[in-house]
Amino acid sequence: MQYVTRESAFHRLHPLTKLIFAVVVVALAVLTSDAMMLAALVGAVVAVAVAGGLARDLLRQVPLLLSLAASLLALTILTIRSGNILGYLVPPSIPVIGGAFPITVGAIDLALAMSLRFAAMLFAFQLLVISTQPRDLVHVMDRLRMPVDYTLIFLIALRFIPSLQLEGKRIHEAQLARAYNPGRGPVGRVRGLFPIIIPLVSNSLGKATVLGLTIDLRGYRSGMRTPMRDLAPGRADVAGICCMGLLVAGYLVMLVV
Repeated sequence: MQYVTRESAFHRLHPLTKLIFAVVVVALAVLTSDAMMLAALVGAVVAVAVAGGLARDLLRQVPLLLSLAASLLALTILTIRSGNILGYLVPPSIPVIGGAFPITVGAIDLALAMSLRFAAMLFAFQLLVISTQPRDLVHVMDRLRMPVDYTLIFLIALRFIPSLQLEGKRIHEAQLARAYNPGRGPVGRVRGLFPIIIPLVSNSLGKATVLGLTIDLRGYRSGMRTPMRDLAPGRADVAGICCMGLLVAGYLVMLVV
């Protein structure tokens, strides 16, 4: 979830075009409940990533999406009782508790739709982040007359959350280099979090103080902005916006029909 310096067709698009792309994908994913349409939407996002040479970056999110899909499937099986019964988590042959937790078609359909919805939104947002420099994205949001405070919050999230993840990984590696062994199993994992969380939170508070002073020194409260560069949309941006318009129009036609 960081900007990747690369020469690709998606990188050369205007930041506003990529922002519209992410908004359209998220809106269609939220408004769509059909698994087939969501699968087509995910396929379209992946096709855009392949055309832009960013498919490898999307594949890094597959383990996260698989774990999320497994969690959603388990949750829906335990809570949804609609449709035909395909089987049981507990076989009927087991005494007393046999036949508990039926696996229904409705539960599987809902879990599949939710998993595809999250996949589409995550892929679209990742394409936006890894192909757009934060300063260009902030400049576009400023042109859209968005509140400066919200723009700053968005920029800080983009820049510092990945940094905190890397710092947490370094702290964990440093603890391993010092032969710190909290034990195995769930209890050992919980104990192993404390030597990571405590220095990470301490360092984060120090960075927040430095960030606040830097913001004040750069005249954030003055309201004056000086963009480093002003990008202009090209033919590819116009074509991309037209394609997204056709996609939204097609979706609205399908809803009416």
